[in-house]
Amino acid sequence: MTYSLLAVGDLHLGARPSRLPDELIGRSAELGTAGVWRRIVDQALEQGVNAVVLAGDVVEDEDDFFEAYRELATGVERLLAAGIRILGVVGNHDVRVLPRLADQLSGFELLGRGGEWEAVTLESAGTELTLHGWSFPSPRFRDSPLKGTRLERGPGINLGVLHADRDQPASPYAPVSSAELRDAGLDGWLLGHIHMPDALSVESPSGYLGSATGLDPGESGARGPWLFELSSGGIQRVTQWRLAPLHWARLPVDLTGIAAPEDARERLVAAVQELDEALAEHRMLPEAAALRVTFTGRTDLGAEVARLMQRESLGALHAGSGRIHYFVETLRYATQPVIDLVELARRADPVGLLAQRIRLLERESDDPERQTLIREARQQLQQQASRSHWQALPAQGITEADVADWLQRSGMAALERLLAQGRAAS
Repeated sequence: MTYSLLAVGDLHLGARPSRLPDELIGRSAELGTAGVWRRIVDQALEQGVNAVVLAGDVVEDEDDFFEAYRELATGVERLLAAGIRILGVVGNHDVRVLPRLADQLSGFELLGRGGEWEAVTLESAGTELTLHGWSFPSPRFRDSPLKGTRLERGPGINLGVLHADRDQPASPYAPVSSAELRDAGLDGWLLGHIHMPDALSVESPSGYLGSATGLDPGESGARGPWLFELSSGGIQRVTQWRLAPLHWARLPVDLTGIAAPEDARERLVAAVQELDEALAEHRMLPEAAALRVTFTGRTDLGAEVARLMQRESLGALHAGSGRIHYFVETLRYATQPVIDLVELARRADPVGLLAQRIRLLERESDDPERQTLIREARQQLQQQASRSHWQALPAQGITEADVADWLQRSGMAALERLLAQGRAAS
């Protein structure tokens, strides 16, 4: 039999997502932290997990007491009624409010009050789990929570629950080092504070859970709690439940080769449809997806595309399956003009010479001139790589493909600058 623990990172009840279009302003609560908490509880009940643990910053701040109490209380009552234990630790955001909420919510187990480590053992069908928790005693705490502490292992699998700033020794938010976590003698760590989740797995069960749902463009990518499935033999499976009701995505759209500015709309719709297929793999579909679109590629129609898009309503894109409300949060233009290397290579000036060198890279790999160019560039790169200030980085060989790619990118960038200087001087 397995024991299932659902670990929830920074929830921040009371916080609302930013930069919503007018069409979604009235749904900010269900698209934000309240919505994801309801989804977490629903899925925990549906899957019959044994326990839910919250890794701090459950509440955004003191002003959110009543909203957080309502949402947290409803979820806690539903979990407890199904026999699911609910535990948590205090983060730097909810030092004052979470302990008071916990005192009001019978059955909510707050670990490590006052900055004192506390262990609790959970058990089901012969599988035991010991959680070690520590809570912030004040909004700022400049010492490592593990400083001078020896954690005594309890029965079964041992996991730490900690809200802390990893490998940031000057941080005022419980700085802890990776070495301290590793040397603590536990089987894994469920960390809160940083909103970007780590790639947790059976082989690497220690790291940041990430925010439960993204609240702004800086929190793009999959978000949601992590399910740890345990047995007497150890951690069997670690899975992220991608439950965020609002998904933030960076969406590059290549406009290379478009024949008319209207083609940009078709490229954008195609990119959204591809994203729609990927989101269909989530445990629960997001209700909305905020897109930070960047038009890239080579086209001479960039200005016309920009004028066209200014006339478009991008608060709702009718693309994909129709089950997700897509909207463009930001639209950026990073297209570059088309460059005719063949024509430029005929010129007897620095522009022509550089275009000739770039065209060399398009030849067969055994072309003598191309090989000479690659060899000379590799020597220059290796000299740079051998400098003392790069020695702390992992040693990596420089392949022919690496050199060719670097030469082509840097050559095209230099060529664009030369052409721009020429246009400015004329």
